[in-house]
Amino acid sequence: MSLGDEHGFGSESGDRRSDDSFGGSGQTRTRLPGGGDTDVYGGARRPVRNSRSLITVVGVVVLLIAAIAFANQGGGEEGPSGDGAKGTGSQPTAATGVKPVTGKNGQIPTGYAKDEQGAQSAAANYAVALGSDGMFKSATRRDIVQTVHDPAVTDGLLSDLDKAYSADFLANVGLTGDGSAPAGLTFVSRTVPVGTKTTSFAGDKATVEVWCTGLVGLAGPKSTKPVTETWFTITQNLKWVGNDWKIGSSSQKEGPTPVNGDNRASSADEIAGAVQGYGGFTYAR
Repeated sequence: MSLGDEHGFGSESGDRRSDDSFGGSGQTRTRLPGGGDTDVYGGARRPVRNSRSLITVVGVVVLLIAAIAFANQGGGEEGPSGDGAKGTGSQPTAATGVKPVTGKNGQIPTGYAKDEQGAQSAAANYAVALGSDGMFKSATRRDIVQTVHDPAVTDGLLSDLDKAYSADFLANVGLTGDGSAPAGLTFVSRTVPVGTKTTSFAGDKATVEVWCTGLVGLAGPKSTKPVTETWFTITQNLKWVGNDWKIGSSSQKEGPTPVNGDNRASSADEIAGAVQGYGGFTYAR
């Protein structure tokens, strides 16, 4: 999820904006003794990577066109990492106090309550959709953007995003011209909401902040863009349109970012297996 200079995820890895909304750099890392600099996937601790700006863009790329300028790591193989994960039939998670929505447009839950909780649920689920690998393919990108955004901003946003997701951009993140991963590699792009907060709410309008962590990169033995994590906060300005919450505009900033733990980096096969074996959430709150 998602997405260098975007959510796209302007400035280096701070704010990203377009007409509507990932990423960051400059994280503080504590390197413990005993770590070697061998294969990134082979057990050594990951070095600070300058590809973070690209990765950061992934999640917000859809939201912020400006940020998307910096290629996020996204894209992805259509097979195991993307559609397969979504088709595993994950169960919706009950939202606090209110029954989860029952409707959906494709894989994106729709039909939220017209209250603060409904706005928070919409913002969280829209962040998941916008940070997915589907944003790197023209057809699925159009479906996602049209589903989560106010129709008044959709055409302009799609036009900007189509230009941003150019062949050069996709190549820069290691993907082919149609947004697929090269043979033998698995593309990973997921945004996981950690928490939400309503900063303003008045009738048909709401502003919600979504604190997220994201995974972006290519998993495989010969990958030069290993899967990495990023932390960012997306601010979504929502409007009540057609009996549901829709994004009118959005922005993104880096962090809050926790200190890295002492976990050993997994192998390429382990990462690819996890992506293929663990389905992403269809309902985030």
